[in-house]
Amino acid sequence: MTTRETTALMPLNDLDLSLSLGDRFMVIAYGAVQWPWLLRSLDGGRKKDKADLLAYLELPLDALPNLGSWKADTNFLWHIVSAIEEMQPAQVVELGCGASTFVAARALQLFGGGKIVSFDQHAEFAATTQSWILDNKMDAEIRHAPLGAPPTGWPGHWYQLSDVPNEIDLLIVDGPPWAIHPHVRGAAASLFPRIRPGGRVLLDDAARPGERVVARRWRKEHRNMDFTLDSKGAKGTLLGYKHPA
Repeated sequence: MTTRETTALMPLNDLDLSLSLGDRFMVIAYGAVQWPWLLRSLDGGRKKDKADLLAYLELPLDALPNLGSWKADTNFLWHIVSAIEEMQPAQVVELGCGASTFVAARALQLFGGGKIVSFDQHAEFAATTQSWILDNKMDAEIRHAPLGAPPTGWPGHWYQLSDVPNEIDLLIVDGPPWAIHPHVRGAAASLFPRIRPGGRVLLDDAARPGERVVARRWRKEHRNMDFTLDSKGAKGTLLGYKHPA
């Protein structure tokens, strides 16, 4: 989650959310355990890696000015580019817009020309990111999706999604933030039935303890998919692959 503008160290606040006592306890407990991962995430990656990525996408060096912290790091962005170049997906769906949307839109423009729809809980941030992408003559559809009740069996708050494509080739999961609940991104599994055979999932921040718990549950509950952790980069990426039919 990054724009061309300077962004704060911490993620955007979700002030309208009322967390339960149980959710607050989980956030505090995990915060006490995963602070080394949070500190590591302040690094957005080496400048050379970022420069190489931008050169590969034929973009200027200042196209992505702010990486690290709560924003996607260079390694995660490389995974997005590699998946799109290899798969040439017709439909990409993303949860949590920003730098990942920008990079995915550019990769789609260069490799295959598929579509991306991205959902974010912050209306103003979604609009800013949409303008940023359009100003760079790229195509992406970014929708405001407020946080509300999660799918059955998952904690925290979740995107209130509408008009999600029935078939997804690549699902990018880069939100909501862990401060809502350490396992909050696990609810992305509600979209797994829409992923086509041979489709993929990319989960950001996958080296954190909360996301590792999510990955274990995904492996247990979705036997038609394989999940592999790439611990490289500042935050790690979980790579999911749906078996062919």
